[in-house]
Amino acid sequence: MTKHLLRMQDLSKDNIIEILNFADKLKHEKKNNIQHNLLQGKTLAMIFKKSSTRTRVSFETGMYQLGGHALCLNAGDLQIGRGEPVEDTARVLSRYVDGIMIRTFAHQEVDDLAKYGSIPVINGLTDEEHPCQVLADLMTIREYKGKLDGIKLCYIGDGNNMANSLITGGLTAGLKVSVACPDGYKPHKFALDFAEQYGDNFLLTNDIFKAACGADVIYTDVWASMGMEADAQQRMIDFQGYCVDNKLLSIAKDDVIVQHCLPAHRGEEITAEAFEAHAAEIFEEAENRLHVQKAVLAMLL
Repeated sequence: MTKHLLRMQDLSKDNIIEILNFADKLKHEKKNNIQHNLLQGKTLAMIFKKSSTRTRVSFETGMYQLGGHALCLNAGDLQIGRGEPVEDTARVLSRYVDGIMIRTFAHQEVDDLAKYGSIPVINGLTDEEHPCQVLADLMTIREYKGKLDGIKLCYIGDGNNMANSLITGGLTAGLKVSVACPDGYKPHKFALDFAEQYGDNFLLTNDIFKAACGADVIYTDVWASMGMEADAQQRMIDFQGYCVDNKLLSIAKDDVIVQHCLPAHRGEEITAEAFEAHAAEIFEEAENRLHVQKAVLAMLL
């Protein structure tokens, strides 16, 4: 595995499988009350410029379960929130802690922490990427489907950080990926450029039914992510018709599973009926954030 986890395209297929296999092992052992001290004496600095439920709790709990310690650092608690350069923060924290997880807006901050620091950096979310979530998604898909190769994943909604990481991570892992977005909301150019090498295994369309036909997995996310609140009203108009409901699910495979990175806005990107019918998969996906991140932490730190 690489020294950092900054973006999904940094990982090879072998890297992904190695992480998932380790996460499966840790999940099994946790359920059998087998404790670990793999990170005894290690400290993770967690920097939050974006608020969080799953990222905060799963990383902090994961460090504790591995015998380590996590420091929750809101941007307002640090000099970085008062103008200290990221490169200086990276060099200072590298002398105090064993790793950094950051959840922020600009992806450049993650790259700069990795460039100027001397310890592993984990991307907990940026506006461009969400690799920890996608690793948990892949873990869940493999649990339900028994494999990744040849599985069709359909993403419906905004071409945001989730779409970018699902495209790059999904294709790398052997999935077929289709994405349905409204005009003007396509995934980032780097994700689309990456997908070109996979030919017919990738589809970008504005037709949700074309994208979902024969899908093994239907994935969706909120229409307005954190930091996009000013555009929320326009997005409500632009994303009309991009809702996961029973009609859409009926053209996927009979054993289709539904994934959502949460939080979910029922009645917008997914109906309450569709959400509750697939709640088991969605909350297993949320739980798997803990297990896959423990694997990443243990492998990097």
